[in-house]
Amino acid sequence: MQPRSPSRFATPRIAELISRRDLSAVFQPIIDFEDGAILGYEGLIRGPAGTPLEAPFALFSQALAEGCAIELERAAAHTCIEAFARLGVDGKLFLNFSAGAIRQLADAREDTLALLRHRGLDPQRIVIELTEQSMIADVGSFLPVISALRTAGAQFALDDYGTANASMNLWVRLQPDVVKIDRFFIHDIACDPLKFEAVRAMQHFASASGAQLVAEGIENEADLIVVRDMGIACGQGYFFGRPHAQPARHVTDDARDALRAGHIAVFPEPTRMASGASPSGGMASAKMLVHAPALPRHATNNDVLELFNRLPDLHAVAVVEHDEPVALINRRSFMDRYALPYHRELFGKRPCLLFANASPVIIEKSMTVEQMARLLASDDQRYLADGFVITENGKYAGLGTGENLVRAVTEVRIEAARYANPLTFLPGNIPISSHIARLLGNDAGFHACYVDLNHFKPFNDQYGYWQGDEVLKFAAAVLADVCDPTRDFLGHVGGDDFLILFQSEDWRERVLRAIHVFNEGAQRFYAPADRLAGGIHGEDRRGNPTFFGFVTMAIGCVRVAPDGGPALYSSEEIASVAALAKRRAKHETSGFVLIDAEESLTLLRGQAEAVLQAPFD
Repeated sequence: MQPRSPSRFATPRIAELISRRDLSAVFQPIIDFEDGAILGYEGLIRGPAGTPLEAPFALFSQALAEGCAIELERAAAHTCIEAFARLGVDGKLFLNFSAGAIRQLADAREDTLALLRHRGLDPQRIVIELTEQSMIADVGSFLPVISALRTAGAQFALDDYGTANASMNLWVRLQPDVVKIDRFFIHDIACDPLKFEAVRAMQHFASASGAQLVAEGIENEADLIVVRDMGIACGQGYFFGRPHAQPARHVTDDARDALRAGHIAVFPEPTRMASGASPSGGMASAKMLVHAPALPRHATNNDVLELFNRLPDLHAVAVVEHDEPVALINRRSFMDRYALPYHRELFGKRPCLLFANASPVIIEKSMTVEQMARLLASDDQRYLADGFVITENGKYAGLGTGENLVRAVTEVRIEAARYANPLTFLPGNIPISSHIARLLGNDAGFHACYVDLNHFKPFNDQYGYWQGDEVLKFAAAVLADVCDPTRDFLGHVGGDDFLILFQSEDWRERVLRAIHVFNEGAQRFYAPADRLAGGIHGEDRRGNPTFFGFVTMAIGCVRVAPDGGPALYSSEEIASVAALAKRRAKHETSGFVLIDAEESLTLLRGQAEAVLQAPFD
C-alpha cells in the first residue's frame, strides 16, 4: 500500500511561505483632513488566498507557534516595500513591527536602506509603527534603536494607542512622531462622551508633545466630522477605503464631501448622569472634609478631654486602629457627660471607647453625590448632631458635619446643573454657550431656536411640581426627537426654557413638527374634566382670576449667517436675540417666529446704548 500524499489543503509552515514568497501586500489609505489628500498608506500582509493563513491574525499566530514571528515580520516588510514601489503612488508607507523586529531592523539598517534605494524609495517616506502587542522590558535600551531609525530618515509611530501595551509611559519616553489612536476609541465617538473625552485627552497631550495624531477605524460620516472638528489632522478606516492590493489614489466623493461638510459636529456631552450614573462625590467630599487628628483605640478619656481643650473648634474626634476608623466621639455629648460630678475622677483613665459611638456614619470619598443625597433622606440622622467620618480607600481621612454635607451636596448639584440639567440630563448653560462659540468661531451658519412653554406656571400651580416635571421631560423628549444628533445641539437653559442650535437644512419642518407633537401630547397630562373644558382656571401674575388654555410650545428662531463669526456676535448676544424671538413667538397663534440676527442685534445694541446714555442727556 502506497503512503498517502500530503493534502493540498494542509497548512504550510511559515518558513515555506517565506521561501516561496507566497505572501502578498495590501494597502489602506491614510487621509489628511485639511485638503483631503492621501498622506500615505499602511502596508498590511496577507497569506495565500483561500487558505486558513490568509488572514494576518492566523498568519502571525502560526508564526508565533513556530517561533519565527520576527522572520515573518521582516519578510512582510520586504513584500510591502516591493509592492509599494511597484504601485508608484505618492505619500508615505507605514509598516508594522514588534519591538524585537525593530531592534533587528536598526541593527541591519544598511540592508534595509539598500533595499529602499534599490526600489527607488526615499527612507524619509517610511514610518515604522510599533505594534500594540509589543512589550519593551527596558525602554531605556530601546531609545538608541529609535534614534538609529530616525538618523536613517524614517519616522517612528505608536500603533493602536490606548490598548494593550501602548501606554502613556511609552509616549513620554519614546516621543513618537506619529500616534495612531486605536479604532475602539474612534468607532461611535459621535455618540459616546467617554470615548470623546479620552480622545480629547490624547489630543491635548499630542499638542504638548508635538506628535501627529491619526484616527484609526473611521467608518461613517458622523465619526469623521467629530474627529475633524476636534482638530485631529489625519485618519484611516473603511470610510476612506478597505485594504487592497490596488488602493485608491484619491479619496472618494463621499469622503471628500464629508470632509468639506459645512456643519460643525455636535460633540457628545460628558454628562455622567445622562447615562444613569451619578456624578462623583469627590468634589462634595473635598468641600466638607475637616482635617482633624484622630486618637488610637487605646487612648483614654483624659486624652480625649485634652484634645478637645486644645482644639476648641473640633466638633468630634475619630478613634482609629491601623488607620481605619472604629468609633467617633462627639464633643458635646462627651463634655456633657464629663461635666457630671466625679466623672473625670471615675472615668478619666478608662478607655475612650467607653463614651464613643462604636458604629459611626462613614462616608467614603468616592461615594457618589446621589448616595450622599440618599443619606440625607434616610431615617438615621445621627450624623446631623454627631458628625461623621470620611475615609479614603477605607483609611481615615478626616471628619464632616451634617451641615457641611447638606451644603456640599447642594453646591455640587448647582455646579453640575450648569453643565447638565438634573431633570432632563440635557446640556446646561455652559455647554450651550460653548457650542454657540464653536459655531461662530467656525463661521458655520445655523438657526438658534429658543423654546418656551405657554401657560406652564398655572399648570404647575394646579397639578404640582411632580406633574410639571413630567411635562418638562415630555418637552425634552419631543425636542430631542426632532433633532439630528450629529448636526443639531439641544440644551436645557432651565425651567421650561430650552435652546436648539440647528444646522439641519430642514430645521423649519423640525421646529413645526415639535410644536405640533408637543401641543397634541401635552393634553394627556390634564384631568378629563380640564381636557373637556379646554384648560384650567387660575390666577394671573397680579392675582386676577383667569382661564388658561393648555400648555403649548412657542419657538423663536434666529438666523445666523455663515459669515456671522465672533467678530460680529458673541454667544451671549445670540442667546439674547433668541430670547427676544421667543417672546415674540409666545404671541403668535402658530407659536413660531423667525428673525434675522444682524437686524435684531442692531436694534438691541441701539436700545442698550440709549439706556447707557440716558443719565447724561
